Amino acid sequence: MRTTDFSKAPPQGQATAMFVGATRYRGPLSIVTLTFTWFRMVRDMKRMRGYCWHTIYWEFPFTLGTLAFFTDRDALLRFARSRHHRKLMRWVTDGTRNATGGYIRLYNAEPGGYTNGVWRAEGDGMAHIRTFTPLSTEDEGPAVVRSAAGATREGDPGA
Repeated sequence: MRTTDFSKAPPQGQATAMFVGATRYRGPLSIVTLTFTWFRMVRDMKRMRGYCWHTIYWEFPFTLGTLAFFTDRDALLRFARSRHHRKLMRWVTDGTRNATGGYIRLYNAEPGGYTNGVWRAEGDGMAHIRTFTPLSTEDEGPAVVRSAAGATREGDPGA
């Protein structure tokens, strides 16, 4: 159901700023060397005010990526200025000796979204929304049509 209150959602659901980034490392030796600074950086990040959650991903052959969530953009940017993050980025961008590519994207969450059940601040109901969120070319989204087995009854929540 639509909401702007994410206070009962897990940490990543409460975040309003997200970091998405990845680095393609030169090879296994670069990844091993990376760990010396990376573990310290993650330890510091988890202790910082505004940190919510993160995960990492691997893409063959030598790409490591990170998704990190923060309460707000300032918290995310404060982390970017941290000692271990600066040290890591200097090492990564030292020509192509350690890495051959990388990218960073920063995202901000819209104020509104959707929650259901135990993660819903307005009650623990589980229900469909009545209408889809409108596309940029629409004033109003179309009705959500449910199958006959789960047909919408009058009075179902879903505002």
